[in-house]
Amino acid sequence: MDTGAVMSRLTRAETQQRNRAGVLSAARAEFATRGYREATVDGIAERAGLTRGAVYSNFPGKRALYFAVLADDAEHAPDLPHPAPGRTPGEALGAYARATMARLPVTTDAPPALDLVPEVLDDDRVRRPYAQLLKLQAILLGLALEQAGARQAPGGRPRAGPAGAPGQRRVRVAEAALTTLQGASVLARTSPGFVEPFHVVATCEHLGDLDLDDRWQPLYADYVPPPRPADEPWPQPATGGADAAPRDAVHGAPVDLRADGVVAVLGLHRLAAIEDAVRAAPPGAHVTAILVSGTPGELMPLARLMLAEFRRCLSAAFPRRAWPGLRIVYDESGALAAAAGVDAVSDATESAVRVVSGRITARAEGYGACLAVAGAAGAVAFRHRDARGA
Repeated sequence: MDTGAVMSRLTRAETQQRNRAGVLSAARAEFATRGYREATVDGIAERAGLTRGAVYSNFPGKRALYFAVLADDAEHAPDLPHPAPGRTPGEALGAYARATMARLPVTTDAPPALDLVPEVLDDDRVRRPYAQLLKLQAILLGLALEQAGARQAPGGRPRAGPAGAPGQRRVRVAEAALTTLQGASVLARTSPGFVEPFHVVATCEHLGDLDLDDRWQPLYADYVPPPRPADEPWPQPATGGADAAPRDAVHGAPVDLRADGVVAVLGLHRLAAIEDAVRAAPPGAHVTAILVSGTPGELMPLARLMLAEFRRCLSAAFPRRAWPGLRIVYDESGALAAAAGVDAVSDATESAVRVVSGRITARAEGYGACLAVAGAAGAVAFRHRDARGA
């Protein structure tokens, strides 16, 4: 086959996509053979049959390539079997821990694996997003535990709204479990043979049944200004056509951003703020987090990696109907953020809009924006419900 003739028929976008796939494949081989520390961009370019410049035209650097390889592997890994309904929070958290531990080298003769090795995270530009992504995992896991707990209680109703009652919020339990699992992950790699997986799983099972008197109490609520009223149509973002709806990173389903609810645009340093929107939004409202970054080429693959790994463990621990309703989409180009009125994004971005019948009816920016918009939406819903009751 005349390779030159084939290449001449490819569009520029197709050529770039083909080169990107080739670079990813070469990088995977380079990292697997030499490890992250010894791998080089020149070695990756040589394996791909491309120039060094062609590699950098697709990825900003070696670390971005490493994250992209791990994210691609995680996103294409098969889902684990979904469990049957009826698990207690402790049983579900134990299953989540079991799925996590299954990926770790817990014996002295385990082969080395590609993973987030310490030298990759030894940079503040990565540590802060990494910490916030763990926070997001804890929020999602806590919401799933709340669903499981509500189904166990006699007459209990699954609820992800305001969590003022002791024991109702389970994000603190989720944080404790993730702390345990992160510690086990580090020890499994630095001290092979020390970690006993069954002990770690049992610990997480006990954590799942604890009541830590956990409450959602944003101390800054009294200082958050109200959102600004608006009346704007939700524009069709330029994401590749009218049919190219963004997909939920957890559920995998298309996301209609014009559905009634709250849409938050969050930089990777502000991900924990999404809990304000989840807790304060009225029952039945959709809550969507659009993830953005000032350096998307490097940090968005890290987000994709961590959420793909979380999704796989979640699928082993909770039946689908217990998964949290929070929707998460990636916005590497900034097109979705621009549709929400956020023209310039950074890792510190926090902006939120309320959407009703396909129109933006309120917006807020800065610290507390999620709480301002969702809280105002909840207050309106309660007023309408009280008026109907009267």
